[in-house]
Amino acid sequence: MNIADCLTKNAKLFPHRTAVEAPSRWGRIRYKSLTFKELEDLSNKYANGLRELGLKKGDKSLLFVRPSLDFSALTFALFKLGAVPVFIDPGMGKDNLLNSIKQIKPKALIGIPKVHLAKLLYASFFDSIKICVTTGAIKFGPIKTLKNLKRKQSTNFIGEITTPQDMAAILFTSGGTGIPKGVTYTHKIFNAQLNLLREIFTLTKDDIDMPGFPLFSLFTIGIGMKSVIPLMNAAKPSEANPKFLVKQIRDKKVTFAAGSPAIWERVADYCVQKKITLPSVQRLVMFGAPVSVDLHRKFSKVLTGGTTYTPYGATESLPVSNISGKEILARTGKLTEKGLGTCVGKIIPSIEVKIVEISNEILSEIKEVRPGNVGEIIVSGDIVTDSYQDMPEETKKAKIILADKIWHRIGDLGYFDDLGYLWFCGRKTHRVGNLYPAQCEAIFNTHQKVRRSALIGPKPAIVIERSDGKILKGKDKDIFEQELRDLAKTFPHTSEIDTFYHKKDFPVDVRHNIKIDRLKLRDEAMRTSL
Repeated sequence: MNIADCLTKNAKLFPHRTAVEAPSRWGRIRYKSLTFKELEDLSNKYANGLRELGLKKGDKSLLFVRPSLDFSALTFALFKLGAVPVFIDPGMGKDNLLNSIKQIKPKALIGIPKVHLAKLLYASFFDSIKICVTTGAIKFGPIKTLKNLKRKQSTNFIGEITTPQDMAAILFTSGGTGIPKGVTYTHKIFNAQLNLLREIFTLTKDDIDMPGFPLFSLFTIGIGMKSVIPLMNAAKPSEANPKFLVKQIRDKKVTFAAGSPAIWERVADYCVQKKITLPSVQRLVMFGAPVSVDLHRKFSKVLTGGTTYTPYGATESLPVSNISGKEILARTGKLTEKGLGTCVGKIIPSIEVKIVEISNEILSEIKEVRPGNVGEIIVSGDIVTDSYQDMPEETKKAKIILADKIWHRIGDLGYFDDLGYLWFCGRKTHRVGNLYPAQCEAIFNTHQKVRRSALIGPKPAIVIERSDGKILKGKDKDIFEQELRDLAKTFPHTSEIDTFYHKKDFPVDVRHNIKIDRLKLRDEAMRTSL
């Protein structure tokens, strides 16, 4: 089943229900919307227009379109064509971005005017592009506008025949822990993810979604939900204005919201400060990095009719496990603050996870560690991707093929507890000897003056970002660091840490704006610039 078939099905089942609403702000928030029938018709017009331009099954198309009605319509149009939308984070840096585009060899570019300007300035990186479509209003040269694309096109479209194993999309990793890699998604994987999300969170067509991560809306629209696009810059979640998001949630009675913790930290603080509750929200899903116990605690007061959830996974395998904020606050959060790591819940029934010996080598076999021991997390199941596009060496490093199963090496370290819960301890590249970030940092984060901390090497040390943003000097610094040393000595695995660095703002990943770049912090410390 082509993942776009779910839109066609929903357009027939409930044509007049709202599928997607997009906000604009002119004094107050106003919305434009499409029903399922209107979204189906618009995607068919775009599919016919793109086919007329020469785009066909298997062709790759860069999609640099902001979250909008057109983003949804264009993505479904590409799926229907059997073409392959390519999603790349523009914030990954110019060199990474240009090299990723050149490596993937796309045939089409659909995007905002700024991207077409980049194509002119860096033409050699875009030399495979034959079809150009702009979201802007002005047509120039061979570039078509969206208005041109859909003009005089039929709302009927006969889609390409696709198999479950056909490539559906390429999603690039952010490159936060290495070079960006194009993860190949099939229609089978997308359908498996859609079904799992529906089952895990008991979602129905009566739910209303607000996706902080744009691609989530494709799943919720597929389920039959209304998707309310948040009024924020999706490329900079840490800069989201909580006032607008809270108003949208309350006005639209959102029941399901998802996205980076960077978004929801701001929303939680705003709600607590203003004594606002969000009674309509039944499920608030946060992903991209470990979520602090304190954030779950804040939302326990804000979400009077629901709770938080933190599913675990990666671009190459999502979702793997899931846990609710209620369970974290009732049981596992106390253990996290004692340095046991971050509990990411029970494994989803259709997924397999093993903890194997830590290795940096290419693996052709697996050796599981003893129960309770920390090791490398590997995962297998229908949501696991099988390769990186045109990167065979990277694929070999990340995949283990045994019999008829593909195992993905997430790159994270963790263990299973006695109850079968998975605990995350940190990235493999971030461990310092036998110390693991999630187990050490959680201890220092309990200090009332610490906003967040980061374990760095080569000699174990902790970088501190204070909650008041201050960098202390002299006697005040000495007193503060002694408090940290006293705290460290209360737990065996942090007792030998006595070196501290201080920084106002931690470097973070470009996608979720929340994953700490510990290697960059380490390099800064080694240059004594902290």
